[in-house]
Amino acid sequence: MKIVKQWVQEDSDYIREKVIEYNQKHLSNEEKTPSETVSFIVKNEKEEIVGGITAITFWHHVHVDFLWVSEEYRHEGYGSKLIKLIEEFAMEKGCRLINIDTFSFQAPDFYKKHGFKVIGVSEDHPKGHNHYYLEKRL
Repeated sequence: MKIVKQWVQEDSDYIREKVIEYNQKHLSNEEKTPSETVSFIVKNEKEEIVGGITAITFWHHVHVDFLWVSEEYRHEGYGSKLIKLIEEFAMEKGCRLINIDTFSFQAPDFYKKHGFKVIGVSEDHPKGHNHYYLEKRL
């Protein structure tokens, strides 16, 4: 037996599949919903991407991976529209909650304004900042 340090995408995919396989054994059939990735993209008149949200659904919830709006387009409602779209998507899929994480230098107040509740905080990480874990029950 040996342990090697390496990064190979196929190895990562294999490990991910094995974790999912293990997890599925511990869930009721009702909870075993298919995983689906989704994104909504904001484009300007030049068809350049100026914002977007990416997420994945599983186990009756949506996990938001990333939400970003270009600085020049912030405070124009695009972030709010993206959150609304992901909420509508979640409800269409029968999801019960949405979760997301963000840092104190990013947008915790934005998410709170949209009904997300802080369910955990990793304080002083990275140094001088906090890492927030939030959810919104639908």
